[in-house]
Amino acid sequence: MIFKTKNPKKSAFLLSLRKHIVLLTIIFKSLIMSKLSFSGHESFICKQFWLKKVFDFVVDQKNFNDETAVIDLGVGKNMVASLRFWGRAFGILNDNDTPTPIAEYLFGEEGKDIYLEDLGTVWLLHYYLIKNNKASIYNFVFNEFRKERIDFTKEQLHAFLKRRCEELYPNAYNVNTINSDISVFTRNYLKPEKDDKVEVEDDFSGVLIDLDIVKSYKQRKDDDKTIVQWYKIETQDRIDLPYQIVLYSILENYKDQKTITFRELLTGNNSPGVIFVLNADGLYNKLKQITDNYKKVVYTETAGNQILQFKSVIDPKDILNDYYGN
Repeated sequence: MIFKTKNPKKSAFLLSLRKHIVLLTIIFKSLIMSKLSFSGHESFICKQFWLKKVFDFVVDQKNFNDETAVIDLGVGKNMVASLRFWGRAFGILNDNDTPTPIAEYLFGEEGKDIYLEDLGTVWLLHYYLIKNNKASIYNFVFNEFRKERIDFTKEQLHAFLKRRCEELYPNAYNVNTINSDISVFTRNYLKPEKDDKVEVEDDFSGVLIDLDIVKSYKQRKDDDKTIVQWYKIETQDRIDLPYQIVLYSILENYKDQKTITFRELLTGNNSPGVIFVLNADGLYNKLKQITDNYKKVVYTETAGNQILQFKSVIDPKDILNDYYGN
C-alpha cells in the first residue's frame, strides 16, 4: 500500500497507521501460530488409562520434567512427554499442568467415570479434543476438511493441512510432523488391522476407537495395480451418542446464546453436527430428545426457520449430573 499526500500531518498519520497495520499483522500471525499445534505425541496414540494416570500424577503434585517421572508413570521418557501432551489435548490438564474442572469431574475422588467405561464419556473427550485445539489436526479435520471431502487418502489430508498452514502461518508446516500427526490421527480412531505393524499393547487400546467415527478401506487404482488405503468420516444418526452430551456441548460452545439456528448446530464451528459427525436427521433426533426431557429448551420450526431456544439459563454441569445419574 502506498500513501501519497502533501499534508505533513496527514502524512505522519498515514505513516503511523501503516506501522500499526504491520504490527497488527505480526500479532495476528503470532496468534494464529499459537493456535496451530502439531506434534507432541511422540507418535503414541492416547491409550485407555493414560488420562486417569495423568490426572493422578498431577494431583500428587509431581512434575513431568523430573527424572523420577518415568518411574512414577511407569513408562519410557518419550511416553512421559506423550502423556503430558494428551492430557492437555483432551482438556484434562491446563497449560500449567493442573487438573481442569472436567478432569476433576471425571477422575476425582467422586469421579463419574474413572476408568472410561461409559461411551458417553469418550464422546465428551472427543468433543474437548477438537474444541481445545491443542492438537490442531483434529480441529482441522472435523471443522474444515470433512466439508471438502468425506472419503480421503493420507496424501489428500496432508495436502489440505499443508495448504491451511501456508495460508495461516507458513512456519507451522513441516512435512515429517504432518505425516506423523496424520498417522496418529488415523490410529487413534481405527482398530488395527491384522497386517498393521503396531505393538501388541497398542492393539485396541486407544481411547477413541469405540466411537467408530473413521472407517478405512482399500481400493485399486484404475491405471495400475497399486492398492490405495482410503479413509471415510461419514455423517450418521449416532444412536449411541447420548443427547445429554450433545446438550452439554451446545451449552459449552454457545455460551450465553438464547437462540441457535438448526443450520448453525449442524455445520457451525465446533457444533454438535460437526464434532459428532451427525447427519440432519441424527441432529434433529437429538434435539427432539433434548426438548422432550428439558422443558427449558424449545425447538421451533416457523416459516422455514428452525430454531433451538433456551427459556432460561442452564448449568452445563447439571446436564452431566443428569447423564451420570446424580
